[in-house]
Amino acid sequence: MDLNFTSEEREFQNEVRSFLSGNLPEYIAAAVRANHGLTKDMMDKWHTILNKRGWLATVWPKEFGGPGWSPVQKYIFEEECCRAYAPRIVPFGTNMLGPVLQKFGSRAQRDEYLPRILSGEDWWCQGYSEPGAGSDLASLKTRAVLEGDEYVVNGQKTWTTLGQHANKIFCLVRTSTEGKPQEGISFLLVDLNTLGIEMRPIRLIEGGYEVNEVFFTNVRVPAKNLVGQENKGWTIAKYLLSHERTGIAGVGFSMQALEEVKAISAMIKRGAKRLIDDPLFAARLALIEIDLEAMKITNLRMLFRAQEQGAPGPETSILKIKGSVINQELKDLARRALGPLASPFPGHVNDGNLLFGPPDTAFNAACYFNNRKTSIFGGSNEIQRNILVKTILEL
Repeated sequence: MDLNFTSEEREFQNEVRSFLSGNLPEYIAAAVRANHGLTKDMMDKWHTILNKRGWLATVWPKEFGGPGWSPVQKYIFEEECCRAYAPRIVPFGTNMLGPVLQKFGSRAQRDEYLPRILSGEDWWCQGYSEPGAGSDLASLKTRAVLEGDEYVVNGQKTWTTLGQHANKIFCLVRTSTEGKPQEGISFLLVDLNTLGIEMRPIRLIEGGYEVNEVFFTNVRVPAKNLVGQENKGWTIAKYLLSHERTGIAGVGFSMQALEEVKAISAMIKRGAKRLIDDPLFAARLALIEIDLEAMKITNLRMLFRAQEQGAPGPETSILKIKGSVINQELKDLARRALGPLASPFPGHVNDGNLLFGPPDTAFNAACYFNNRKTSIFGGSNEIQRNILVKTILEL
């Protein structure tokens, strides 16, 4: 297996760099570079630019409006976007629901929802976790009872990221209590403007507001909004999570963060010596860089395999585990390097209008605390290790 880019892939890399140089608004890149937080308007702006170029839904085939890229092209695009400080595209519609509808959805569902995802007319959020069903998702209790041509939904979802900006939510709901817990789950599309839905913000430890809890009280959802077959939603959920876990690895974001940690440690002095020249700090930084290089190679290996098989495999759990650990280690090392300077200024928190992270410097205490969650969402790292044992080691 040759892990080097081909001449065609290097040509594509230059095309992406040229596009970003000429089309990424500087005020948006500056906000990403300083981690000042992004408003919905800023995200909509970048969303529109990418969609006009046909580069928004990078994982979609051409027949559904995507660029039809290979996994390697997608990797190159994401890496170059990180290098240029382009915003991360909100993944719920393009990278998560889109592939699900293309594989499991009806023709009517694809015709209705896919164009609206591309246009930005619909903003989706994810309704998976519940107060008693996070890592053990099969324990979910939100019920959907079929009455005529409608499902009546009652229950609660939590940790709903960016739900305050969304107008739609895709949910896992329990439609049967017979058999194994996984066998009674269905996948349902819900309009958040439906009567009986209440969304409440959850304040995070750093004071930010990017997640919510959602309450459903006798919410009536058209039966045509069921994706796939009733009680077969667990298969869809696993398929969707495999796409989410690949994105959580965030190789490009960690590469960007590594360079910024190096820059910080080169500027800060401990006595007469730069921090980057301190043997203990340099050794810890080197260990993270070695792990990151190994993850890059692993990511490319999996991309080549996905290119042949057409979908991510259980190995995505490896990327999810290592990606979240490396990201957290980089944030921790930067926080230690900055010392008292890492403390955010009073009042500088995410008020719910900002997307993807708290404001201030790229590495402050709030950013450190916010990133502790990455080892939990998308399936906790402990659960991912169990998946690897069962599916890869076949134990």
